[in-house]
Amino acid sequence: MIIMAIPNDPVILLSYINTQLRDFYSSLEAFCEDKGADKGEILKKLSAIGYEYNKELNSFV
Repeated sequence: MIIMAIPNDPVILLSYINTQLRDFYSSLEAFCEDKGADKGEILKKLSAIGYEYNKELNSFV
């Protein structure tokens, strides 16, 4: 089984996570739990490029 690593580059991470949230997950928490990702680290990386998680939209905007 091949497991794709979560991208480290913030811009690629933004695109990857928003696509995952749109297509497969009902929340950032569900994504992080399923992928074993650190929610705080994701929030920090995407905040550094001006994006915040919007719970109602289930997307980084």
